[in-house]
Amino acid sequence: MLKGRHFLKLLDYTQDEIRYLLDLAKDLKIAKKNGNEIEKLKKKNIVILFEKTSTRTRCAFEVAAYDQGANVTYLDPVSSQMGTKESIKDTARVLGRMYDAIEYRGYGQEVVEELAKYSGVPVWNGLTTEFHPTQVLADLLTIEEHLGELKGKKLVYFGDSRNNMANSLMIGSAIMGMNFVACAPKDLFPNMELVNKGREICKSSGGSIELEENPYKASLEADIFYTDVWVSMGEDESIWEERIKKLKNYKITDELMELGKENAIFMHCLPAFHDLNTKISKEVEKKFALKEMEVSNSVFESKKSVVFDEAENRLHTIKAIMVATLGGE
Repeated sequence: MLKGRHFLKLLDYTQDEIRYLLDLAKDLKIAKKNGNEIEKLKKKNIVILFEKTSTRTRCAFEVAAYDQGANVTYLDPVSSQMGTKESIKDTARVLGRMYDAIEYRGYGQEVVEELAKYSGVPVWNGLTTEFHPTQVLADLLTIEEHLGELKGKKLVYFGDSRNNMANSLMIGSAIMGMNFVACAPKDLFPNMELVNKGREICKSSGGSIELEENPYKASLEADIFYTDVWVSMGEDESIWEERIKKLKNYKITDELMELGKENAIFMHCLPAFHDLNTKISKEVEKKFALKEMEVSNSVFESKKSVVFDEAENRLHTIKAIMVATLGGE
């Protein structure tokens, strides 16, 4: 059904195609848990290009490939000449001759789009500045596992709603008929061109997109509370103070969670700043006297938190993308 397709952004996929990937991920997850997974990607060679490091993305892609019998080459930020001594176009044409698929995690969306244009093999977006589609596919699977269905569910994203997670969650929600709310100060609302694209999709899916400044109003009857770190990887440390001032009232707390539905869940793409157990969190605490940031530790560690189910599902949904686009289904 999806053989030979790229996976660059959710805007490229229909509701039926996303539904297919989610159902395939469920089947692959069950097979892995039962110990009867069939290797459908034997002798396939996959290269993963990381201009930005990651724990979940790298592990998910590598384990997914190994589970399916494929071989993996990992290239970190200093292990290739892409964009330095060799153009992205030329890199794509070289790698496309050696590999059956390419995964890219890095900066501008134009990079992964150019890899896709010239490689001649499926290219998968592991994260760009604009979009994070593999994460949202895992999020949709997690929501369905915990809440039973996607259509009509209210997902509220708290924080900087211009980033790749907010963008992808908004579009994914629109496609699947969910009600998406971006909760942030007005100057951190998502790009209106993308909002309008999402609202156009909602006309046929039955979903909705709202922009809301008031976190208490946004939380009312919410099914999903979602947030991300306030300063993303690659952003300069100098913006910490400004971002903290703008978003201090958008931390997800027990008080906000109580305004949601009784079975509401908390989600985060990780890593999260919810305690002082990391080097960066200790530096931030020393400078700004904050012991937690985008989410309280009590919410993060609560029964409503599904962040580790969400993290595990990166493996199963990425595997589904691999199997579907490489023709192993």
